[in-house]
Amino acid sequence: MIKVNAVGEVCPKPVIMTKKALKEIESGVVEVSVDNQTSKENVEKMAKEMGHTFETKEEGNVFVITITKSGEKQENSSKEENIVISIGSDKMGDGEEELGKILIKGFIYALTEAETLPKTVLLYNKGVLLASTFEDTVKDLKVLEERGVEILSCGTCANFYHVQDQIKVGTLTNMYTILERQMKAAKVIKP
Repeated sequence: MIKVNAVGEVCPKPVIMTKKALKEIESGVVEVSVDNQTSKENVEKMAKEMGHTFETKEEGNVFVITITKSGEKQENSSKEENIVISIGSDKMGDGEEELGKILIKGFIYALTEAETLPKTVLLYNKGVLLASTFEDTVKDLKVLEERGVEILSCGTCANFYHVQDQIKVGTLTNMYTILERQMKAAKVIKP
């Protein structure tokens, strides 16, 4: 049995920690501890989507999810395709700015842990700040680049925000290349 202590961790870490533990075993049990309803539901959903059985118990303020992985191979339906992630902001969504910045940081971190990676991450408008002034996202974008993901930042946008000399990951590009990458993509994802 592998025990995963995700108490105190926020989305998407409990799911990522659980996936890593499940990858370590061919079959067996992974016991995950989380301390909030959202993490509990996310881990349960992930286990169900992966075809594993699970049981959840509440022990005080902690949910303990016991996931059983059988030795049967799960179908991997993901095929390699040209996926482009297109990010035009330094936040995710239209709500509170502070929450939006937390969400985009979590999205990019989750992307580093994804089994299927995009071919390209496009950063434009305030999205270029993710490759320059935001250290956490710079670090995660570097991980993606090391794994073969092309990171492109709009040069006009970098100039507009005065960060053209501060881009720490990937390369500067132009709107024609940004358009070309999106037109050739099998799928464009805009968080």
